[in-house]
Amino acid sequence: MNNAPIYRIVFIAVLGGFLFGLNMAGISGAVNSIKELFSLTDNGIGLMVSALTAGCLVGALFTGSFADRFGRRRIFLAVALLFVISSAGCALSYNPPMLTLFRFLSGLAVGADSVIGPMYISEIAPAGKRGRLVSFQQFAITIGILAAYLFDYLLLGRPDDWRWMLAVPALFGTVFLVASFFSLPESPRWQRGAVRNDAGKVAFRELFSGRTGRVVALGTLLAAFQQITGINAVINYAPIIFEHTGVGGGTALLQSCLVGFINFLSTIVALWLVDTKGRRTLLLWGAAGMILSLGYLTASFLLGGPELGVLAALLVYIAFFAASFAPVMWVVTSEIFPDRIRARALSFSTCVSWICTFLTVQFSPAILNALGGAALFGIFGVFALLALLFVKYRIPETRGKSLEQIERELNL
Repeated sequence: MNNAPIYRIVFIAVLGGFLFGLNMAGISGAVNSIKELFSLTDNGIGLMVSALTAGCLVGALFTGSFADRFGRRRIFLAVALLFVISSAGCALSYNPPMLTLFRFLSGLAVGADSVIGPMYISEIAPAGKRGRLVSFQQFAITIGILAAYLFDYLLLGRPDDWRWMLAVPALFGTVFLVASFFSLPESPRWQRGAVRNDAGKVAFRELFSGRTGRVVALGTLLAAFQQITGINAVINYAPIIFEHTGVGGGTALLQSCLVGFINFLSTIVALWLVDTKGRRTLLLWGAAGMILSLGYLTASFLLGGPELGVLAALLVYIAFFAASFAPVMWVVTSEIFPDRIRARALSFSTCVSWICTFLTVQFSPAILNALGGAALFGIFGVFALLALLFVKYRIPETRGKSLEQIERELNL
């Protein structure tokens, strides 16, 4: 397969990542309007926002087995349809339970896409370009996040602005559905039948035993560290965090657009370096940069640092995360899991990642309001330090190696 068809197919596949970003960040501009309209407490708004991540962990958990049974293409079609239905439902909701339900359904789509996207791309990509092509999934997510912030900013202040903000993914979901139906082929590895036949013989307990269990543990811990270092607290609550520094309303949301823009630009750095400098190097530098920026944020909130310094530190944090853990986690986990367990192992590791995301999104507002920004960013800083040590001593380099070669080197 030459480059043109591969890039066309990857473009269609990562439309799901774009919708992933739209759904994750689109709520940020709507939080205050929803909270005021429905008179929600901090825990109430936290539950509504984190309902998406609850759906994500459920969607991620079951997608692997469904993808092995029904094929990758059918899962993409189901995900695209669910994006359309859930977004329309969110926009038309008239009470908190209904909105929370459709947020959960949005999460099912996001969680499923977080498994099927990297898995599918890793199976169709040549070894020398696999890192970059899988990273396009995260690149699309960052574009979706930036687009969500921009749409939120443009729609802010209009009648029922939050409904329009939450309706945006329905339009792009329709495009994803049509493109997937007409132009997305099935994964060659699944078509050959090897994945299907082997997957049917794998017991779930095998994921946690012997050498296979060790590799699954590595991928799962890496996926967990990607989230417990705080990225989705910043993405979902950026306007609220800025308000704690004295900035409010449209200015806070405009600064959130800047967060999304830096996220977007820094992911380009990862696309450029992941197949030349390697996965492990990017992860180590990313963790180090996150530790420094989170340390500064902790000190600023504790000692009353300037607003500009907080903004700069948040942007540095976003930049190092986006150039490392954001895309590289998906690359490494899609590479180190062998063919016969890849779908189920990715489902498990991604599910654990979403559990960590759920806890982060659910409890961040309460920690921020009760204990302050110093406590919140201090916790994230400790996890970033642990992530650095984990990568340094446990994560292997997989750059430029075929999936079969990686499997042999890991003795699987």
